[in-house]
Amino acid sequence: MSTAAEIFRDTPLYSDGILYTMVTLPSSGVLAAVALLAEIRDPFLACIVDKDEVTLVLPMMAWEDFSKRLPGARQEGSFRLITFDMPLDFDVVGFMAHISAILANASISIMALAAFSRDHILVPADEFETAWNTLETAKGQHK
Repeated sequence: MSTAAEIFRDTPLYSDGILYTMVTLPSSGVLAAVALLAEIRDPFLACIVDKDEVTLVLPMMAWEDFSKRLPGARQEGSFRLITFDMPLDFDVVGFMAHISAILANASISIMALAAFSRDHILVPADEFETAWNTLETAKGQHK
């Protein structure tokens, strides 16, 4: 079985050039959040519901359009998306830890998200180029 570093080396990076933001609502706002997501046609959205809150990741432009429909919501940050653009097996161990360590060594914070088959990170928009170049350089060092 391949190591996380080997898998990372072979995984293409993808970004869509869109600015994203994170929004939080009380957990009681789940229906409003899901209704809003159903109207957005952008290719990357996330909704996490836990016992304390609803968290949305959505394009900044969508937030500007829909913010009035989510009273009490709090918005934070401007982020860029980096997708590790290869399906990952569920038994891969340490993939995100490997990426996190690379970017932590460059003093770049991340918000990690996992979809069914691909992992994603959000990085502060003003650190995107540094994050991207750091990851590309690290991929080259593992060849």
